Amino acid sequence: MLRRVRVQLRQAADQMARRPKLCCGAIALTCALILPITFTWGPVKNVVAAARSPVRFFTAGVPVVDLFLGQLDEAYRLRDEADVSVMFYYAPWCARSITARQHVQHVALRLAEEVQFVAVNCWWHHGKCRKQKNFFQYPVIHLYYRRFGPIEYRAPVLSEYLESFIQRVSRPLTYLPTRKALHTFLNHQQQGVVGYFEFNSSPQPAGYLVFLFSALMALRRDHQGPVQFAVVTNQAVAESVLLTEDESVYLHRRLNGSLVFPRDQRNFTAEDVCDWVYENRESLVHWIQPTGAKSYLLEAELLKGPALLTFLPHNPLQANQLLTQVSELAFRYHSCCGSEVPRCCRSLPVSSGQVNVCELCVSRSRFLPPVRSHCSVLDLQAVLDQVPVLGPFCGHVQSSYSPYNRYEICCRAQQKSQHRPQPHDSIAGLQCRTNKTLRFYLLDSDLNWPLAQRLGAEHSDLPFITIINLRDETHYLLNNTDSLERFIQNFSAPYSPLHRHLVGQEKQQHHSQTLIQEVTSHSFLDTVMDSQKDVLLLYYSGWCGFCSVLNHVFLRLARLFQGNNTITVARMNVALNDLPWEFMVDHLPSILFFPRQRKQMSVKFPENTPVTLPNLLRFVLQHTSHAPWAESDGGLGTKSLLEAELQVLQQEVFSLQRARERLSQQLAVLWRDNRRLTLHTHTLQSQNAELQAQSERLETLYKEKTRQLTDTVYKLQELADASEELLKENSLLKVLLSALRDRHQTDRQVTERQTDR
Repeated sequence: MLRRVRVQLRQAADQMARRPKLCCGAIALTCALILPITFTWGPVKNVVAAARSPVRFFTAGVPVVDLFLGQLDEAYRLRDEADVSVMFYYAPWCARSITARQHVQHVALRLAEEVQFVAVNCWWHHGKCRKQKNFFQYPVIHLYYRRFGPIEYRAPVLSEYLESFIQRVSRPLTYLPTRKALHTFLNHQQQGVVGYFEFNSSPQPAGYLVFLFSALMALRRDHQGPVQFAVVTNQAVAESVLLTEDESVYLHRRLNGSLVFPRDQRNFTAEDVCDWVYENRESLVHWIQPTGAKSYLLEAELLKGPALLTFLPHNPLQANQLLTQVSELAFRYHSCCGSEVPRCCRSLPVSSGQVNVCELCVSRSRFLPPVRSHCSVLDLQAVLDQVPVLGPFCGHVQSSYSPYNRYEICCRAQQKSQHRPQPHDSIAGLQCRTNKTLRFYLLDSDLNWPLAQRLGAEHSDLPFITIINLRDETHYLLNNTDSLERFIQNFSAPYSPLHRHLVGQEKQQHHSQTLIQEVTSHSFLDTVMDSQKDVLLLYYSGWCGFCSVLNHVFLRLARLFQGNNTITVARMNVALNDLPWEFMVDHLPSILFFPRQRKQMSVKFPENTPVTLPNLLRFVLQHTSHAPWAESDGGLGTKSLLEAELQVLQQEVFSLQRARERLSQQLAVLWRDNRRLTLHTHTLQSQNAELQAQSERLETLYKEKTRQLTDTVYKLQELADASEELLKENSLLKVLLSALRDRHQTDRQVTERQTDR
């Protein structure tokens, strides 16, 4: 191989020695290629400017430790030193971080003595936070209770919500020293968990720490915190909820029987206690906080069944009376006398001659004395005697689901008809008497106002309540004159008197000069269902391309019926306006004809027929002629209608003929003008040709004269030059002649002198 390379190099050297020019060219070409490659691939200067050093994100006067260089170790040190700390991870360029900054500053000023606030810049590429944390969005807020955490904050970053959540983390447990405090806690909380611990031997028993961490885990699982945890240290107070053993956990349930954590079946750990609470809790009212405009959270809840949505201005730091009323109403709605706990129930008349009855149920649980499977009237009457006298009439609900009593009384009005409930029927236990079970949801109207406005809300400062049935694609609004209880009762009735709310555009003003009338949800009944007019309605949408093609056809049809007060041509954008189900169509575009005095016999334009003007006119006249009033008068109505349409067509034909005559006259005048212009053009063209020929002749003559003049000038120049030469020669001759004369005189003088001698 090397020998072959050597031979080839020797041959190349011989060729280059024979042709030195070729050698020099090859060397120059190689240098020309090497130099650009060297400058191109060599080390170049960095054209990207270095990032600016970060600056403080929070102002200096705010009690927030701003680690704008991403010092994660310092953040961990501050977290370990504080009992409760808030870690705010941000990016300086993030708009959400900038918006959340003022809310965090507001909360920090209020809770600076209790909570340590730390802000870390997780975008600075030299910082440790950027290298160790992998956040996909900003800001990220983590809360730590001593060494427990992180508890991620997932609620809206508003000062009220953030402060409420921090207070919940700072005080995860509520201390209940008396029975009154315990009773108030169980009655005012939607879901309460009570733990009994003896602090005699240790300042913090192990079971207490487990219960504390379970409360923190509940906050980590659900940031809204519907489950409240409380601690009882007094044995007498604990016995009121049937807690006799140390390190016992009691789950209070208002509908079903309350439970005690089964220590013999599950491990007493924070994870198991939290799982047990969420597996057995009662959730009557749910808070929904969609994360954005395209969130699927609300859709997932609406797919579960009919939902009652309550939009109200909510401040987590203040009590809301409407929130309490909705929660109490939801409890009454789900308060069925029959439940999963074995009960013995009897219906007892309150007083003779009345239609009201009282259903009294005795619960059977392992905390109460057992009752017989078949209770007698005397047994139930003995229990009934222990409660206050209800009077001659039962109220809407008189129930006691607290752990202090062993009975439950549901008073209701006895129904006379199975299909029509009495007007004074109670809402108590309505869930068990209807197949349209409602789920109760709460939304903050300040955060979800666009959704409320889309559903029909008008004033953002007032509560807004609606029922949505996604399966039937209907929703109903609560009127200001009706009560929430009656609203729920009307929805649950077999034949609901509620009217479906139709979402549509604002009512538009009708212009008399408009050929095609635009119909909305508000004007549909007044326009289309007018018994004195035949209505041809086009269903269209803005995204439907085929619908826009039919506009010119409908305009031409509307011009034919212009001036006829018995036929209306209209259209409706169904993408922006809802209609009752009997008037909806399955595809777009669709054309329906509603004849007068028989609107129930509406006819749809055949789908396989081309939508042209003759077909539409034939379709309208065909179904107008079948009216009963036309048959009763011998077809005079149809005949007059056809005559009127024929007269309109004749008038249009006459007007077209007159327009054609005028157009013919104008065309004749234009033809004569065009002919005259053509002749004039020919004359001008001939004159132009003559002028061009004359111009060419003049140009030729000009060129000839110019040539002659040039020759003459040249000859004159030659004559001038010859004359100058002659003048020079003449001058020279004169000089020579004078010289000859002088010489001749000199010679003659010399001769004379010689002669004289």
